[in-house]
Amino acid sequence: MKTLLAGDHFVRNDLLAEKLSALPGVTFEFSELTLPWPLTPYGRVAEVDEASDVEDALIEALPGIELVVTQMGPFTERVLEAAPDLRYLVCCRGGPVNVNVPAANKRGVQVASTPGRNAGAAAEHAIALMMGALRKLPQLQRTLERGEWRSDLYAYDECGGELDGSTVGLIGYGAIGSRVARVMLAFGAQVLVADPVLDPAAPPPGIEVVELDELLERSDVVSLHARLTDTTRGMIGADQLARMPRGGVLVNSARGGLLDYDATVDALESGQLGAAAFDVFPTEPLPEGSRLLTAPNIVMTPHLAGATRQTAHRAASLAAKAVADFLK
Repeated sequence: MKTLLAGDHFVRNDLLAEKLSALPGVTFEFSELTLPWPLTPYGRVAEVDEASDVEDALIEALPGIELVVTQMGPFTERVLEAAPDLRYLVCCRGGPVNVNVPAANKRGVQVASTPGRNAGAAAEHAIALMMGALRKLPQLQRTLERGEWRSDLYAYDECGGELDGSTVGLIGYGAIGSRVARVMLAFGAQVLVADPVLDPAAPPPGIEVVELDELLERSDVVSLHARLTDTTRGMIGADQLARMPRGGVLVNSARGGLLDYDATVDALESGQLGAAAFDVFPTEPLPEGSRLLTAPNIVMTPHLAGATRQTAHRAASLAAKAVADFLK
């Protein structure tokens, strides 16, 4: 099967080739194209999102190709028009955001993705952000870097809080949110979940399913784990932040579009939010002069929640499984 491996510097072509080559009963003829991500940030390319801007390179590589496995390849209508032999396209992402799926389907190209590939990594990162915000870890490290030994930060008004005994509200209970919930229960937290697919009358063990407003009003810590859709875009704004208990903690490691960041900075500056932690932002990379760079009590990482070697190996394994299912 003539196959293009369009990996990058995270989900590498050698990982993809290893997993595909282990499939029984099929021989692959590989060609390779290494995309520049993450050394070069992704962005919008024509009509698709979160892709590397390599349309021309893909078009040159696609003649005769029946199968493509990629992570950041921009499969726009223009690219798909240049792939008359393509039958199957696997996107090593939680969803095929960088693929014009209607255009692919119109041409008889089946599209698959690898949901859950980074669920473990993203859940662990969200928990790390949560704990870092609760215990003010970045601020404490900076005191040491300045040569200070601030034992006065043990004072009641200065020290942070615990997860044990707190109420943690999770917005979204998918592959990531459900993992976070299990860890929160192990810490001794009360866990509330707002997710329209869950039945409040039959909640997961140890979990209370509530509406969003109730979750916000009762939670000491709120963590976002929803997908970004037309319905969820901007779901947390000034009105929602005002519902949280004063001094609460907000974490977003899902998608920047879920949250009004200006309203969040306002809440941090006023003390309505005690702390916040983010791995995702409305504009990436953060623009110079962003208010987030000077906001108080904030923990930030540059959209790296899924960045583990295990995620890359898992993506390759799930892609190979998707190919095996297609061939069956």
